Amino acid sequence: MSNVRKKVLVAMSGGVDSSLSCVLLLERGFEVAGVTMHLAKGEEESDTAIKGAREICRALSVPHYVVDFSREFEELVVEDFVSQYLKGKTPNPCVVCNRRLKFGKLLEYARHKGFDFLATGHYAKIEEKEGKYFLRRPKDRKKDQTYFLYDIGRDNLPYIIFPLSDFTKKEVKELSLKYNLHIAEESESKDICFLPEGDYRKFLEERISLDSPGFIVTTEGKIVGEHKGYFRYTIGQRKGLGVAHSRPLYVVAVHPERNEVVVGEREALEARGLVASHFQWLVDELPSSVFAQVRYLQKEKACSVEIVGPDEIRVIFKEKVEMISPGQSVVLYSDDTVLGGGIIEEAF
Repeated sequence: MSNVRKKVLVAMSGGVDSSLSCVLLLERGFEVAGVTMHLAKGEEESDTAIKGAREICRALSVPHYVVDFSREFEELVVEDFVSQYLKGKTPNPCVVCNRRLKFGKLLEYARHKGFDFLATGHYAKIEEKEGKYFLRRPKDRKKDQTYFLYDIGRDNLPYIIFPLSDFTKKEVKELSLKYNLHIAEESESKDICFLPEGDYRKFLEERISLDSPGFIVTTEGKIVGEHKGYFRYTIGQRKGLGVAHSRPLYVVAVHPERNEVVVGEREALEARGLVASHFQWLVDELPSSVFAQVRYLQKEKACSVEIVGPDEIRVIFKEKVEMISPGQSVVLYSDDTVLGGGIIEEAF
């Protein structure tokens, strides 16, 4: 593909990954501009990102834009995050943000402004083969972010570029020095950007007026304690239960309709399979060998897949899997190719 006159809008945070992405695209001959989303995660944090991105763009002599998606971020990502916890689920806001904002609203903005592509500093890869586009794992498997990207839309893949797909994080840092990108060393990314201290319980307590104590029960139905709000508990949680038992207990289920938190021993966290809804396919057909990943950075597990509806599947694992959480995502892989993904409804 000729890059002549091709225009790319680069989503920039002021950090190393997005800044180097900008440089690499310039080297490849693209006409480049940067854009920073104001998401109102915190005024100081947002202002710092905008300032950093603007300085990099100025140094590279490329335009820089700022788009205010604070209202959309609140309505589409944050409110969904809160509502999912009220349903007894553990949501994955990064998946929602990628689908609805970065590769939703921002991609629409880029196309409306006349850009041919939107680029980000994600560690993922898009490959074209015989006119079809595929999402694949990147070179740096430790930084692989495809688990969060399965839902960005198959039709959008031709208009997205991931410039860091063939680089490791170490190589990215080395290249940033080579190109004199004077960027302060970044701390590790937060799991959830709008939780400054990483305390989702505190965040929920500030937004949820529900204060309804209930029972903590065992898998056999025996009452062993009380909770101060079921939304404060997640699958696999061990600490903070306030329950005395001869062996360690873990949260194995949350039932909002009964205002109940269910606990059990480690074995109770194991499941043979799951049901997922809102499934988005990135390929035309399933290969013979399929692997599923149910948590970020968790090793994928061999499985078989049953399609039970237009956007619903059942996944049956070859071996039992621990801590399958409703609300999280299950993503299917074959070798390095992402086959698709969906939201976990239940484990069985």
